[in-house]
Amino acid sequence: MDNLELLCARRSIRVFQNRDIARGDLEKIIDSARFAPTARNVQPWEFVAVTDKNKLMELANLAENGRFIAHAAACIAVFCSDTKYYLEDGCSATCNILLAATALGVGSCWVAGDKKPYAQQVGVLLHAPRGMKLVSLVALGYPQEKNCFQLSNKRELKELLHWEKF
Repeated sequence: MDNLELLCARRSIRVFQNRDIARGDLEKIIDSARFAPTARNVQPWEFVAVTDKNKLMELANLAENGRFIAHAAACIAVFCSDTKYYLEDGCSATCNILLAATALGVGSCWVAGDKKPYAQQVGVLLHAPRGMKLVSLVALGYPQEKNCFQLSNKRELKELLHWEKF
């Protein structure tokens, strides 16, 4: 799959096989995040890889829209130090995680972190240092559904592209 196909194939996957992801593949996925664009090259991000089933369950119980984390093989918590552009930088790193997972055939789903009422609790659970902000939780696992990375219906380009003015 070339890069443009990869960008179009990424999907949010919430139902996973009961199958572990190799540690090396998790490291490749997270390693891609450190190459994300970052304002002024600050690189404020830190990543916590969670594979322990009990801790995945605790994360799922905290994140009301991420209950499926309990059945994921892993969850990557993306934290950033409280810099001027932490949210943009952390979101950029999260996108790289999602795309790298897709490239390896691993399903993923972004669960909001920043500004969520559970953000501080996740930080405590994962022993994040003071001043770190939870940007996202990314559930990872091999998709239950076959062919889940096929193109889905999206709005046509002509419906959303505007030239020179809105």
